[in-house]
Parts: sequence; structure tokens; C-alpha cells
Amino acid sequence: MELLVPLALLVSVFLAFLLLSPRHPKSGSKGKSAQPSLNNHKASKSYTKSEVSTHNKRTDCWIIIKNKVYDVTSYVEEHPGGDAILAHAGDDSTEGFFGPQHATRVFDMIDDFYIGDLEQ
Repeated sequence: MELLVPLALLVSVFLAFLLLSPRHPKSGSKGKSAQPSLNNHKASKSYTKSEVSTHNKRTDCWIIIKNKVYDVTSYVEEHPGGDAILAHAGDDSTEGFFGPQHATRVFDMIDDFYIGDLEQ
């Protein structure tokens, strides 16, 4: 009996984590979590603005936020603001990203999509 209480507490915490953590399905695959870009190795790769600008569509979407480049392709379909994320696809999204519409958790989420820095 003494072992059941801590075990029940542990299971409850685990289930709460599963239920409360956001899920971001990939485009076309319901029920699976969004996966950040496979290029997400936190290396300091540099991209030119011209190079980023070629990734400007729903199926290939990169954005720039504060001179950092993010591949958000796997998040486009799950974006709560709908196609608003595409407004600056392939371009600088800093102003929109820091707008009042975003909850604070977005600031933690974006790091998962980081692929490099904007070449100065």
C-alpha cells in the first residue's frame, strides 16, 4: 500500500504531462508530432537572405527571426494563426513573431526549428 501512493502520483504526473504538452502534427499525418527539420543540429551554419528567400511556400517554409534562420515547414499546417505564418515565408518574420498574438511558449518552441544564422 505504501508503494502504491508514490506510484500513483508518478503515473498522474506523467499523464498530466502527456495531456498538457502541445502536439503539432505534421502536414498530412494526423496524430504524429511535428518534427523539426532534420538539419536541426544546432551547428552555426550561415544562410544568405537570398538563399532563405527560396524557401517561401507551405511545403518548404523558412523564416528569419532576429537574424536566425528557422525551418518551420513541419509546423505550417499546425500554426494556430493559420496561413499567417506564410505571410513572411522566406523572409524576416521578427515583427510578426514578437506580436501580441503569440503565447510565451512560442519562444521556447522556436528553438526546435533553428537551422542556422543569417549571413551578415
